[in-house]
Amino acid sequence: MTKGSFFTAPDGARLFFQDEGAGLPVIGLPGLTRSHTEFDFVAPHLSNVRLIRPDYRGRGASDWTGADSYTVLQEARDVLALMDHLGLSRAAILGTSRGGLIGMALGAMAKDRLLGVCLNDIGPVIERGGLERIFDYVGRNPAARTLDRLVERLPVTMAGFADVPAERWRAFAERLYAEGAKGLEIRYDPALREAFLKAFEAPAVDPWPFFDALSGLPVAVIRGAASDLLSRETVAEMARRHPGLVVAEVPNRAHVPFLDEPEALAAIRDWLALVRAFEAGPA
Repeated sequence: MTKGSFFTAPDGARLFFQDEGAGLPVIGLPGLTRSHTEFDFVAPHLSNVRLIRPDYRGRGASDWTGADSYTVLQEARDVLALMDHLGLSRAAILGTSRGGLIGMALGAMAKDRLLGVCLNDIGPVIERGGLERIFDYVGRNPAARTLDRLVERLPVTMAGFADVPAERWRAFAERLYAEGAKGLEIRYDPALREAFLKAFEAPAVDPWPFFDALSGLPVAVIRGAASDLLSRETVAEMARRHPGLVVAEVPNRAHVPFLDEPEALAAIRDWLALVRAFEAGPA
């Protein structure tokens, strides 16, 4: 895999990113606790794409900058700063969970910088049960002390997933945890828990305007059939509000699909075709 690079955000934070391939610029934005490796499984399937994958502040190889800076708004600003660093006027966003929220925020902040947004198991309405599940683990090391033990337990603890071979669970676990002297350790700042709890307890706001801000752009949504974060009802409302929305549901997956499943890949390819047509402009 191509060696990554760093850039300096306006506040001085040193942030990691990986930039590989050539063609349509697509920025892969990972989930809340994940890093650029989120897209390792789908990357080999993307052709004629320049895939740019940042680590958010506090995750992966990027600087830890404190709980107050671990917000969707700050992370969206960091994406724009990365685009400026790379000289990109516009890019498409492939966002998993948290990354999709950032994509919607970018639609409200800087729509002219976007070529389209693909949302992986996320929408404007997030189900409370899914948030409570995240609350249970964010910022905490897993109980399993070794990767081997964790891989044994994942088929049980990852409810809603089926037909996942052991080697995929192993690859998944290696990207999330490191083996330390005292057991498995998370690969991000534990202070992310404080930031998540603050957002979890904040007064509710109407989330739909953020999705509606993507009007006119090519948009796709990929849902795990057993997702506890994104409901079928929310996807139906998204389709009603955004004519032409590319929709896929991935069987035997909960939150979140790996993105190399056939249903996910078909949706991504359809979305990329729309993005390329949008980028070309009127015939």
